[in-house]
Amino acid sequence: MMNKVCRTVVFVFGVSLFMVNSSFGQSGNRPERKEPPTFEELLKKMDADEDGQLSAKEVKGPLKEHFSKIDANEDGFLTEKELEEAPKPKHKN
Repeated sequence: MMNKVCRTVVFVFGVSLFMVNSSFGQSGNRPERKEPPTFEELLKKMDADEDGQLSAKEVKGPLKEHFSKIDANEDGFLTEKELEEAPKPKHKN
């Protein structure tokens, strides 16, 4: 009798633990993905000489790392059109 009760308790505990773990895995508490900044926002943030253009010296982060790929006309500046047409980063699932 005691053996059967112990098995039942362990089983219920295991199922409960599994369900709690599953609910955290699908939690809505994860941070939402942000939209990429607009060209105007990038200008406000990075345009150090305030000339209305983004040069390789001014940009930071992924823009700096991929500047040559994004600067399609190779003039040394990023335009709004070039940023719109730039390859999109791959997100980890």
